[in-house]
Amino acid sequence: MPFLTILLPAQVTQLAGDDAVGWLAYIAFVGAIAASIGNIGFGWLSDLTRNRRGWIVAGLVLSCLLLISAAPTQALIPLLIQIAIWQLCLNMMLSPLAAWAGDCVPDRQKGTLGGLLAFAPAVGGLSGALVTWPGLAEGNMRLIIVAAMVALCVLPVVFFGKPRPMPALTSNLDQRANAAHDRDAPNQAAVRMWFARLLIQIAEAALFAYLLFWLLSLDPSFTENQTASLYSLAVIAAIPLALGFGWWADRKDRPIAPLWVTALICAFGLGVMALGTANIVAVTGYVIFGIAGAIFLSLHSAQTLRVLPRPQTRARDLGIFNLTNTVPSLIMPWLTLALVPFFGFSGLFILLSILAIFAAILLFSINLGK
Repeated sequence: MPFLTILLPAQVTQLAGDDAVGWLAYIAFVGAIAASIGNIGFGWLSDLTRNRRGWIVAGLVLSCLLLISAAPTQALIPLLIQIAIWQLCLNMMLSPLAAWAGDCVPDRQKGTLGGLLAFAPAVGGLSGALVTWPGLAEGNMRLIIVAAMVALCVLPVVFFGKPRPMPALTSNLDQRANAAHDRDAPNQAAVRMWFARLLIQIAEAALFAYLLFWLLSLDPSFTENQTASLYSLAVIAAIPLALGFGWWADRKDRPIAPLWVTALICAFGLGVMALGTANIVAVTGYVIFGIAGAIFLSLHSAQTLRVLPRPQTRARDLGIFNLTNTVPSLIMPWLTLALVPFFGFSGLFILLSILAIFAAILLFSINLGK
């Protein structure tokens, strides 16, 4: 996260100057294609080999090595190619890692799992604030610190975690749905959840890539560290709320309700960002959106494991769901290039707010649990 939100945009700005926004769009476009291919392909391979750990370790080692080697790259085309390969290796790790949770966490605990997943963006945000701390590190040392933190987070579960496969999770979703008295056909619920996440992720992708540029348009004195700290504030504040929403969803057997509520809050935050005339109001809108978005994505990731149809292809199917994370990076750059030059960031945020409202409507129509 520090690399994609802070360090890479800063490097592209240094290399491309006034063309930085366009080049960042191209890099995001190619990287998203590579991530999509890697997530589905390596997830499918981990299903076939029944070996989650091996793929996780291989992806961790390769992605960290590629990350460290990015800083010395001083030309845009080689940097673009390097990011594409890095995305492939990163998803060699991420796809089996996500499927591992589906192998071991029962449906009645998916909400709690989602609450715990809220720690991930918070740690990512804090790491961004850490590596950009003035005087701590510069250049390649920043990327070495990021790679070391990734390894410290992933390796303990690989070598010391002892997850137990749950027999109930090896049956097809239709059987589990009948046992839980879910009223929606599983495939219908999966499709609606896929499109709802896609809509929210388009907004997330826009802020993920262009947060620094938007803040600089509000106030040219914004620094990289202030940007990372603002993001950290939102995702840290989301942790207790996500845990609470997740616990409530499990206790009340209402897995979808927190999703459509937080989607509506995302729409409100984006509206405040678009219409806020004072910097403090606009930034407050971002904090609202950031908190609601972090809750939505963590809980949605966990409940996605509930609606995947076949456990035998869980990682591959998660890769297809992961397209909701990568496809927005294919859509968002062209939305940005089409709207921002003519209507400013406000025009972009109004459109994103409308998309979030449609996501809430899709989720409201799903009946799972009680």
